[in-house]
Parts: sequence; C-alpha cells; structure tokens
Amino acid sequence: MKPHALLGVVLALLAATGVLPQAAPADGGARHQNGHGMVFVQTNELHGNRIVVYSQGADGSLTETGRFATGGLGGIAAPGTESDRLASQGSLVFASRHSLLLAVNAGSNTVSAFRVQGGELRLVDVQPSGGEFPASIAVHENLVYVLNAGGAGSVQGFVIRGHGLEPLDGSARSLGLANTNPPDFLTSPGQVGFTPDGQKLIVTTKASGSMIDVFQVGHDGRLSSSPAVNPSATPVPFAFTFDPVGRLVMGEAGTSSVTTYTINGNGTLADARSLSDHQVALCWIQRVGDVYYVANTGSNTLSAYRIDATGQPSLVTPTGIVATTEAGPIDLAASSDGRYLYGQTGTAGTVDEYRLNADGSLTKIGVVTGLPPGIEGIAAT
Repeated sequence: MKPHALLGVVLALLAATGVLPQAAPADGGARHQNGHGMVFVQTNELHGNRIVVYSQGADGSLTETGRFATGGLGGIAAPGTESDRLASQGSLVFASRHSLLLAVNAGSNTVSAFRVQGGELRLVDVQPSGGEFPASIAVHENLVYVLNAGGAGSVQGFVIRGHGLEPLDGSARSLGLANTNPPDFLTSPGQVGFTPDGQKLIVTTKASGSMIDVFQVGHDGRLSSSPAVNPSATPVPFAFTFDPVGRLVMGEAGTSSVTTYTINGNGTLADARSLSDHQVALCWIQRVGDVYYVANTGSNTLSAYRIDATGQPSLVTPTGIVATTEAGPIDLAASSDGRYLYGQTGTAGTVDEYRLNADGSLTKIGVVTGLPPGIEGIAAT
C-alpha cells in the first residue's frame, strides 16, 4: 500500500475510534486557550505511540488536556533499559514556524506530523523515516532531517509542504555504523541537529568511535556526500545545543562532561573546552538564556553550567547540582518565556516541573504522574 493511502486508512481509523480530534479554530495557533504555553510528551509505547498534551498554568504547573495517537509504534533500543528507550535527544520537536509537532515512531520506522491548534493536535501526515529506528529530528525553516539509529545509521531529508512532510529525493546519507535493529543504545547515534545558520548538520555517534559528524548543507537542502568526522574531546558525545555565538555545546556521557567546540567552515571542530559535573551519564542538555541544564540519568540529578566568552564551561553551584529528580532523568524542555523547565524521567514515567531562578538554580513546582515507564521525547511552546 502506498504511504499516502496508508495514511488515509490510519486517519480514518483514528477518527472512527474518537482518538483523532477535530481541528481547532485556525486562530488557535500554538497557544492553549488559557493564553499560556503547552508541553508535549511522547509516550513511546510499543503497542501504540501517543502524544500527551499539557496546558501550562500561570505558575508553570501542567494540566493534561488530551492524548493523541501518532499512527505508529514506539521502540526500545537494546538491551531494553526503561530509563532511555530511544537513547536520543530530539525525538519530539515543535516546529514553531509551521505550528507542526514532529514525532518519531521508532518501532514502525515512521515519522508523524501534527498540526498544533488551540491546545489540540491534528494528525496530518505519517511518512516512512527512510531507515530503521528513527530516534531524532532536526528542523531549520522548511527543511527537516530525521536520524535513523538502527543498522548502519542514516539521515533522511524532508521538506515541510502544506500540512505535512515531503521526502527530499537524493538526501539520504549513511553513517556507516555497525549496529543492529533495534540498535544497542550505547553505540547508536544520539542526536541530529542543524547549526543556527542552517549551513551544517551535526550527528553524534556516542560510543561508536565517539565521533561527531558534520555535514555541509547545500542550497537545495541536500547534504555533502560525506561528513567531516571529528573525535569528541571526552567519550560518548550524546546531545548538544549552541551558545549565542554559535559554538557547539555538547553533553558527553563518558566522563559526564559539557564540552564546547568552535565549528570551522569545513566542518572540523576546534578549541575544545570541557568540564565534568562529576555525576553519572550526563546525556541531555537544554539551554535557557545563559544557563545550560543537563540531565545525569545515572545519578538522578540535574546540573547547570554557564559558558564564558572563551567557551569555557563552569558550574553554577559548587557541586553543579541544581535538582534531585525522580528515577531516570532524560530529555528536557523549557517554556518559550524562559521561566520554566520540564524534565522527563524514563524509569519513573514522570515529568518534573521547575521554576527557573535568576542565579540558575531551580525550584521544584511539582511532579506530573500517570505516564508509562519508557517515555521519551518532550517539547514545549
């Protein structure tokens, strides 16, 4: 069956069962009807992936408003850890320019697109991911790349057109890894992301050589035939963001370090500057203003860093720890106003709510329960 025909069947079934809601009014936008933001959490359930939508209150607390099927299946990397089933950052991404929420379905090798309107989601597209075990998504303007973590690993390009995604012919690139499907979580790639100017695409390979691949992005959206392959300064590069001047800011799990790099025009990395928080398995990273929050999944803690003008990281407290979490902290998301931080815990199946303070510390607001263990993927408006 052709993908678009399959999508029609999926949409019809979901509508018939009441899972798929009617579209909200077009002026609803990506804000909830209470005027505050929303938080989206991916359940990643093996029998049927769903997105749980929460309305953000004036105090940052979350209230569930609905659950929406993605039309695909969740996945679990080997050997089957509950704390980090997808072993990635960016498995759920909100493309604010298009009011689209994009989600991976690692168990069915597809990517789903939802229109975000008035606090509700409307499933508008389900596309093959172009590989095995999709685990991370990158968006820059109209261009999307999906990281497939299974087998040799690959990235596949898409263009946002109309209400959904259109595969970009000739955009697939292999990462040349030696893995299985589902992949081993330690040796699967961890994240795909664009540089802020959209001219380069970055992929981390974690323990598969501890390499950081940097592809050039052409004017047509297609990538260079091969990437610049860079060794990470400390082992197991996992997730990343960027500082205000475009330095790459990487969470490296092997020594629980944050490392910054200058990205040269040819894709090589230089001037690495690292600092460990002395926790276990620093993997996920979220920048909020001038503070970089990281999740230490082996320690059940969050730490916080600042980065000076030279790119040197420093801890915001003597220990760096700014929160103790529920079991298995993983992905993080911040509200668009920079006032609140939300952290998933894969083992406990919760979302921890925090208010951000001016000194970089966190004040815990509460804990959202009622989610299954193995959740992975969080995004906020």
